[in-house]
Amino acid sequence: MTHAHYKIMFDGELMPEMPLDTVKDNLARLFKTDRRQIDNLFGRGPVALKRALPEEQAERYLQALRQAGAAARKEPDLSASLSLEPIVEESAAASETQPANMVCPKCGHRQPRTAECSSCGIIIEKYLARQAELAALPERKADAGSPYAPPLSQVAGNPDEYSTLKVFSVAGRIGRLRYLAWSGVLLAAASGLFLLAALLMFLSSTLGIFLMVVIGIAMAVVSVQIGAQRLHDIGWTGWLLLVNLIPVLGTLFALVMLALPGNKEANRFGPPPPPNTRAVKALAVLGLILGAILGVSTVLSPPSLPGVG
Repeated sequence: MTHAHYKIMFDGELMPEMPLDTVKDNLARLFKTDRRQIDNLFGRGPVALKRALPEEQAERYLQALRQAGAAARKEPDLSASLSLEPIVEESAAASETQPANMVCPKCGHRQPRTAECSSCGIIIEKYLARQAELAALPERKADAGSPYAPPLSQVAGNPDEYSTLKVFSVAGRIGRLRYLAWSGVLLAAASGLFLLAALLMFLSSTLGIFLMVVIGIAMAVVSVQIGAQRLHDIGWTGWLLLVNLIPVLGTLFALVMLALPGNKEANRFGPPPPPNTRAVKALAVLGLILGAILGVSTVLSPPSLPGVG
């Protein structure tokens, strides 16, 4: 008696309320590959993402794919058996009681019982024999050019892995401490560049003003990018950053972004961010200090009066 094995099938369907681009980005991170390879999984019918899995491992892969937004499914993998005899016996018994229909073990196409699949073109008996040989090997290695080889796609690493950090991107997730750390580094870098621009104004006011404008725009863009990632960690859309433009309410919302914890599990924006390192914690303290200094200096600076030079 052999243990049941399963395969993970994907038809290109998405989980409810999951945008296509977000799902493709999540799958690219999960499979550790580029978007072009992920695009090939859509619009081509059923694809076997993983084969010959025990039931417990198949459930873990299925959960990871569904959290990424892919509406995958689990099916029995008959080709994982080491012997063709049980399959032949089951097929013969089924043919006596059921209509002469079959399901292709490679692509899942349903058709009248025949030796060849009309969808993917494989010879059923040869395919099953090839899979039985591969299942007996310590590590299954498939020939990519053979139509009898199983799909090479598989989830890399632990399905519960962390997201990849990208500073200059609106995609991804970062936690509260990393948001403080990145904001502190951004503020320190911008302060140094603004000081350089102020010194250049002694040489050329036009050059100094131009440099200040460029620095301001760059700082705003990066602030939006890391702010969107902080909101993604909470499970909110990055468009909520527009609330910061509203007087008073924007200040309160900025405090909410610093205080509200993110989702511990994967959400519709991807897996959780990696744990904070000592450097992140130190930079978070720096960001908090710089923010406090900037806030105090803004409050204590005397307002300029019209006509007073």
